[in-house]
Amino acid sequence: MGVTNSNKVINVDRIDCDGTLRVTLALTATPDILTNPTDIVLILDRSGSMSGTPLASMKAGAKQFIDIIAEATGGAPSGQIGSGSRIGIVSFAENATANTLLITSVSDLKAAVDSLTAGWNTNHAAAFSAATQLFDPASSNAKVMVMFTDGNTTTGAPPSPVAAAARAQGIVIYCIGLVGSDGLDVDALNDWATDPDASHVAVTPDAADLEALFAELAANISKIGATDIVINEQLRPDFVLTNILTPSKGSATMLDSRSLRWTIDELGVTASESATLSFDIRHVAQSSGVKPVNQSITYSDAEGNQVTFPDPSVTVDCGELVYHEPCPVPVDLEADGCSDTILVDLGDVYQESQGRILQLSVTLKDICPGKRTALAAILTEVDQQGNEYPRGIKTLTIPAHTASGCRDIRVRCIKFVVPEDLDVSGGSPPSTCDQRNFKARFIAHSIDSDFQCCDTVTL
Repeated sequence: MGVTNSNKVINVDRIDCDGTLRVTLALTATPDILTNPTDIVLILDRSGSMSGTPLASMKAGAKQFIDIIAEATGGAPSGQIGSGSRIGIVSFAENATANTLLITSVSDLKAAVDSLTAGWNTNHAAAFSAATQLFDPASSNAKVMVMFTDGNTTTGAPPSPVAAAARAQGIVIYCIGLVGSDGLDVDALNDWATDPDASHVAVTPDAADLEALFAELAANISKIGATDIVINEQLRPDFVLTNILTPSKGSATMLDSRSLRWTIDELGVTASESATLSFDIRHVAQSSGVKPVNQSITYSDAEGNQVTFPDPSVTVDCGELVYHEPCPVPVDLEADGCSDTILVDLGDVYQESQGRILQLSVTLKDICPGKRTALAAILTEVDQQGNEYPRGIKTLTIPAHTASGCRDIRVRCIKFVVPEDLDVSGGSPPSTCDQRNFKARFIAHSIDSDFQCCDTVTL
């Protein structure tokens, strides 16, 4: 069957500006259908929300799936599914119907797909139950369900126990989801599908993509499991790698701060098999917004499986940024002509100090809109005995923000000049190369409030 599913997921959908998240790559591969005959039940949603383009796209995808399996099993010239494999069709809306048994006739399978019409509610439990009944428990064939749906369960029993019972019988369940007019519960698809979820669930918001999803799944089912797998992942410049966990199979190597390589010798060669790799990344840019995680990800193996991974995005909130002290203003100058010597007067430059310049930043947490904040920065220097010496205090007014709710505010560029002659490190004579120890403290409080003193009452 080759690579039957691939996925890439992240564990959170929102982080702070310097926040971290975990990325998980997943693959599932299964042996060649020629040497591993397989019974496949296509479970097709024909509820009311499928009317029009979604139903037409699903039919086209299901029929292409049948053609690819027929060709892969050597039965295409005779119009049959070959090599001992079979396909069955179950459709569902208010109730479920076995439109065919497990059969090999390509024409009969396509006719069953073409006969479907859309209407009524969505009963996933009935669909799983009808599909399970098609399988022969005594058959040695591998057993696979491909559930397609575009909506939430609106009638019937809870589907989760029915899907769990099917998995307990050794049936592998894949779920394809289309985000339709009734919405789509992706958590439910993850619950119904065989673990790991990332390798057995695919979701698309566009009905036009359904044909490609069905085709890719069928093409991968027809191949041997994958060997000599190489996956190269590169992050976008806004993120860096911080940790790579040991993969469940193969090995992973960090190539640089933004890229890694995952290699697997073989996967799914003798039995259906999944592999996952997780790694942690951190946001290092200073801009907010919805940001895709990966710059690029490539896959290759010795069998030529065509594998694509999703491109998940995370919402980054960097809060409000306040740069309290500007950097020095540069002086522009031009050099032109053929003269060897150019004299330019850049004006006056005042020396701030012989010593150190400490530039501090701090994040004010949960500052509500419309409220100015008073911020005090206190700097002391510590000598070898632990005694503290005052080196400066600054009081700043942080302007109010106008966001819809309370948020963090990053205050940057709070500069203290610490002259050399105040050095208490013990060096003799004091030098800018001495190690000097400091302590910084911050105090913040809201300036604006609705406080009013009580009226004076005279008795």
